[in-house]
Amino acid sequence: MVRTADLDCEQCGACCVNLPSNQELDFVFWVEIAPDDESLERPAMEKLIIHDDEGVPHLRIVGGGRCIALRGKLGRRVSCSIYHHRPSPCRKVQPGDEDCRRSRAAHGLT
Repeated sequence: MVRTADLDCEQCGACCVNLPSNQELDFVFWVEIAPDDESLERPAMEKLIIHDDEGVPHLRIVGGGRCIALRGKLGRRVSCSIYHHRPSPCRKVQPGDEDCRRSRAAHGLT
């Protein structure tokens, strides 16, 4: 098992990719953005956001279930093109927390 102190988000990116189980079910919405999230106020974010049938905004996902803002190779070297303006759900995930470990395991990065 990887120690929390050894986890480096810039060498992972697992939390930025839709879980394989969701992809198998054609789950196309991943990171839900709260209506009051300040990231929605940035004009540059418009092309990165998609709305579900109820009008709830989400970060757009692209090939392989990746967040449109994720750059690099999963598990090797990644970065977020909107890091300083990322929505609150992205800010909540912390290295080694439950969401981190679940994402890492689902993508084979244990």
